[in-house]
Amino acid sequence: MANILSTDIKYLPGVGPKRAELLGKELGIFTFGDLLYYFPYKHIDRSRIYRIAELNEDLPYVQVVGRIVNIAEVGVGRNRRLTAILSDGSGRLELVWFKGVSWMTKWLKTNVDYLVFGKANRFGSGLNIAHPEMEEFVRGKDNIVGALQPAYSTTEKLKSSRVTSRTILGLQQELAKQVNGKIIETLPPYLIEQHKLMTLSEALRNIHFPQTVTLLHKAELRLKFEELFYIQLGILFRQKVRLSRVNGHVFSKVGEMFHRFYNEKLPFPLTNAQKRVIKEIRNDIGSGKQMNRLLQGDVGSGKTLVALMSMLIAIDNGFQACIMAPTEILANQHYDSITEMLGDLPVSVGLLTGSTRKSERNTLHQSLEAGELNILIGTHALLEDVVKFNNLGLVVIDEQHRFGVAQRAKLWEKNTNPPHVLVMSATPIPRTLAMTLYGDLEVSVIDELPPGRKPIKTLHYTDVKRNVVFGLIRDQISAGRQVYVVYPLIKESEKMENLKDLQDGYESIVRAFPPPEYVTVVVHGQMKPEDKDFSMNLFAKGKANIMVATTVIEVGVNVPNATVMVIESAERFGLAQMHQLRGRVGRGSDESYCVLVSSVKLGNESRKKLQIMSATNDGFRIAEEDLKLRGPGDIEGTVQSGLPFDLKLANLSTDSQLLQHVRAVAGKILDNDPELVNPVNSLLVERLKELQSQQRDFSRIS
Repeated sequence: MANILSTDIKYLPGVGPKRAELLGKELGIFTFGDLLYYFPYKHIDRSRIYRIAELNEDLPYVQVVGRIVNIAEVGVGRNRRLTAILSDGSGRLELVWFKGVSWMTKWLKTNVDYLVFGKANRFGSGLNIAHPEMEEFVRGKDNIVGALQPAYSTTEKLKSSRVTSRTILGLQQELAKQVNGKIIETLPPYLIEQHKLMTLSEALRNIHFPQTVTLLHKAELRLKFEELFYIQLGILFRQKVRLSRVNGHVFSKVGEMFHRFYNEKLPFPLTNAQKRVIKEIRNDIGSGKQMNRLLQGDVGSGKTLVALMSMLIAIDNGFQACIMAPTEILANQHYDSITEMLGDLPVSVGLLTGSTRKSERNTLHQSLEAGELNILIGTHALLEDVVKFNNLGLVVIDEQHRFGVAQRAKLWEKNTNPPHVLVMSATPIPRTLAMTLYGDLEVSVIDELPPGRKPIKTLHYTDVKRNVVFGLIRDQISAGRQVYVVYPLIKESEKMENLKDLQDGYESIVRAFPPPEYVTVVVHGQMKPEDKDFSMNLFAKGKANIMVATTVIEVGVNVPNATVMVIESAERFGLAQMHQLRGRVGRGSDESYCVLVSSVKLGNESRKKLQIMSATNDGFRIAEEDLKLRGPGDIEGTVQSGLPFDLKLANLSTDSQLLQHVRAVAGKILDNDPELVNPVNSLLVERLKELQSQQRDFSRIS
């Protein structure tokens, strides 16, 4: 029997072809199943009916019962509106409509009782409700869909076509009749029994039409459990398969290159965190299993040094290594810092980017394929088919979230036996997000800064205190230091006209810090590469005092002499982005500052962001707060669409305990049945296959 949930939504009574097309375009609802899993974003208590005399503007949504005593159209054209006066004997309430006036005029009747629901607002000396939900009220009849009424998100286009939250509720009621008794269970009976969960049928009924708050919470728990459980089961299952079937190159020794570097070239003593991470990596690459490890650490924590020492182990064992970076700036920085750290050690390092000349490319390709090149550093250019390694043993991917899955997976094909993989992120990832996105990776964290680094002082000033900011800049330049000033835009935008744009900012900086006493350079993403490089080099060599830039400098700029980062219109930046920008300073031993400049008027969320930034330098705490404020999509940074799966109900910030619980449950199942061949787990296999077909595959290289 075909699953009823796959039925085209146009066949649901009350939908039809036109409304089906609209639901598909606006909400992604194409089937019965899509509608059933289109959950309410909140439930409103409809158990109480207020008297009009009790109403005030401080109350949340309320419902009243009364009779329409007067209807009038006011204004013409765009100013046209419909008003109606509702009376219940205790007082009068104005109802008003600015849209759908013609339709409402036909529907509304005087001397008829209505149940009215909405938010009362103060208007002049009285109260009104704009665009209320209404239905004719018949005493003795059940006019309310349960005491807890679901509210569904909709869009302006849907509302203009008279598809409101109430309309969707009506469709859900019709759908409930159609699917009653036909919902196929998606969890094995033993899991439902062990964890005292609702059946899927019960949960879906109670998420839409709960009779009590307790039943609503039980429905939410069942549905969240299932969402998170299958994500974790899939991640852990793929991990077990990879470890059992994909053999890794065995790096059996730590040899001459590693020891010579450690004894002769180490730029500073390793922190305990770096030592711990190198030990974890050594255990992986010597185990005979393919390493798939995520290395997290704040900007300046020494991830590149750890990566280099790991690559030296690969070289000592007769293998090549590569680093892939998302931008030419960052690839160049890696090349410069690694060649500088290696000094005169006999390790051959190459650089391959979009700017590499053809003659240089040919030489690189030949020496790489011949095995004469030990380390290749580059951008997406590394993925080209013409780039062939002699024996690639270790792949390092920096700022991994900036690469697509298909791009990263291409590196697997550069050797017959897949290389070990070390992915690095300077954007700290909250534990719950790491468990969900990178759950099949082992995770290493560098949580110490190298010796001599001082915490960056973060200050917040509004526009009116700009003279104080300029004073700090002047003092630091007088002391021989350098300054970044970052703007969110290149040119002024009509939509964001209140923002400082880079061109205007550059002019104001030059007025305050005039040449020839001060030298200011500009860097932004729309410059020609050679012009950008010229400005970057001028600043890097200390020949420019101030760099005015956009977020193009978020990664890939390493100037230890820069001690001030000014972020203009800071309220427009995300927490993670501000933290990355802050990491551009404090790279030397001098006291460094991050100055957040905002407008005087700030919304609650903007104010909270700036308070968090001012209160802590801890990247992991900032990442957790960012997850709460913005959700997972932006933090994870995948191009286009956030997470590789849809979370309908579960929240990675607030449901962290449940996530850890379901991971443990999934782990225990796989410990007992690693291949999921036990008949009691056949449903799990079916469901995993179904879900996997709907997800972007993050399992190969994360």
